[in-house]
Amino acid sequence: MASNFEIIWDEFSAPLRIFIKRRINNDQDVEDVLQNVFMKVHNSINNLDKLNNIQAWVYTITKNTIIDYYRTQKHNLHYSELTEDFAICENSDEKATINEISNCLIMMMQYLPEIYRQALTLTEIENVTQKQLADKVGLSISGAKSRVQRARILLKEEFLSCCNLEMDGRGNIIDYEVKNHECNYCK
Repeated sequence: MASNFEIIWDEFSAPLRIFIKRRINNDQDVEDVLQNVFMKVHNSINNLDKLNNIQAWVYTITKNTIIDYYRTQKHNLHYSELTEDFAICENSDEKATINEISNCLIMMMQYLPEIYRQALTLTEIENVTQKQLADKVGLSISGAKSRVQRARILLKEEFLSCCNLEMDGRGNIIDYEVKNHECNYCK
């Protein structure tokens, strides 16, 4: 059975690396800061029972470790600039990623065959139920469900041919990388 520390490492190491990398340019320093964060987490793991929000706790440790990094490096960055950055960005990085991916997916939908584009537009964007879709286009409910499922598969295949996704331990998308720079959707 995995320890609490291993569970925290598995869930947070990838998103924290991205979080740190967006604030520190040097890859080696990013890794050092990440290791310092997890040393602090490991040293304070006994306090875990008293916490309601593990994510907030881990990100607070990370923010403070980044601030310590800048203090020791004597960079020309003021503490107030960092705290403003942190106040805005804790979830905004993930939201920005989701928004970018959503825009790309909407663009990709436009290139799907009409029957699949219509099925996704109605069910995913206009929040029409699959039963309402079936009634609107003259399909059985199972036919409508199959059409939506097939449309999702086509869209996923197209997206994954263009981009790699990075997910956290819960399966939430936390970042992406364009792997095909010839992609017509992500430009």
